[in-house]
Amino acid sequence: MEKGGRIRYVRAMQTAANLMPIPGHVDPVPVPRAPSLRPDGRIDLIGLPKDALRETLADAGLEPKQAKLRAKQIWHWLYNRGATEFAQMTDISKAQHPWLAERFVIGRPEVVEAQVSTDGTRKWLLRSPDGHDYEMVFIPDADRGTLCVSSQVGCTLNCTFCHTGTMRLVRNLTPGEIVGQVMLARDGLGEWPSQPEGRLLTNIVMMGMGEPLYNFDHVRDALKLVMDGDGLALSRRRITLSTSGVVPMMARAGEEIGVNLAVSLHAVTKEVRDEIVPLNRKYGIDELLQACADYPGANNARRITFEYVMLKDKNDSDADAHELVRLLRHYRLPAKVNLIPFNPWPGAAYECSTPERIASFSRIVFEGGISAPVRRPRGRDIDAACGQLKTAAEKKSRAERDREAAAAEAVAAA
Repeated sequence: MEKGGRIRYVRAMQTAANLMPIPGHVDPVPVPRAPSLRPDGRIDLIGLPKDALRETLADAGLEPKQAKLRAKQIWHWLYNRGATEFAQMTDISKAQHPWLAERFVIGRPEVVEAQVSTDGTRKWLLRSPDGHDYEMVFIPDADRGTLCVSSQVGCTLNCTFCHTGTMRLVRNLTPGEIVGQVMLARDGLGEWPSQPEGRLLTNIVMMGMGEPLYNFDHVRDALKLVMDGDGLALSRRRITLSTSGVVPMMARAGEEIGVNLAVSLHAVTKEVRDEIVPLNRKYGIDELLQACADYPGANNARRITFEYVMLKDKNDSDADAHELVRLLRHYRLPAKVNLIPFNPWPGAAYECSTPERIASFSRIVFEGGISAPVRRPRGRDIDAACGQLKTAAEKKSRAERDREAAAAEAVAAA
């Protein structure tokens, strides 16, 4: 690659995984640096928009017309055929395959561990080229298959009921790392060549590790690739973005991405939501619900989903249910409420509401004219259920880390 092209790419990649201050967010998020290139110096083509793919090929030395043609061919092989090697691209001359392989790579996240639950849920522990771990989950159902995708390594929100929230925030995932999760799931499910009919992976939820709206640009760019009719071609109606309530970015998400919106509400009073969703101290319930009312494209056919984790004696009373109905009616929201039985994890300060209490809460909301199904926990036995994602390295107890350190010292001393 020519020097100018490499410099432009390095700068783009350094920006892509950094955490930038969010408009309207008073306290800027830390800005850890991301790796600029792969250790071998090659460029990963996954995650590049069409124009950027063409420009990257041109910067590497192809003539403009040839770069345009090759970009179109490579794009098809990447996102329609699932190719992972240039040698698979039969409409590109064999003589050019080594030239491409020397400069570029078709990346996938490294799979550290793959687990399958007794209920069929699959979880992958993934590792980035710079050595950071994150997770994704595939949940199969009779009529759909949903991939839960991560947007960050770690999380900055510190929601007290969420295991992921106890992790430190490391960095944003790049567009390629986000799209790469979808590609890897397609690999594992045998979903190539890409086609709209008969898919096992039918839906995507941005509900994995991290707050998607604190990685807005890269989530947007990744989802554009997923929704591209010439690419993975997944309808925006089958994609849901979940936020804990980053109010200043919600309208922009509706305008620039236009997917379904889910909001992690989890409480109906300031006191309780301040405790379990600390972001509420910055953007309160009323401000959040007004942003939901203003969300572009929300209507009765595309309702906003409100996620509500059921915590024993914390947010699960009949009074809480009645207040939830009142709030949603007050803001005239086209709403659906997902009631989520709390999924326990070691050290959690909460217990799950009893089945009877959950049933009573659901009944009250239903009687208020709002759908309130109870989400069936999936993947609990492999820590893949809602709120349980946390990488293996972060799950180690202090005692485990101390034992490992002592063992390392003993080896060094010997």
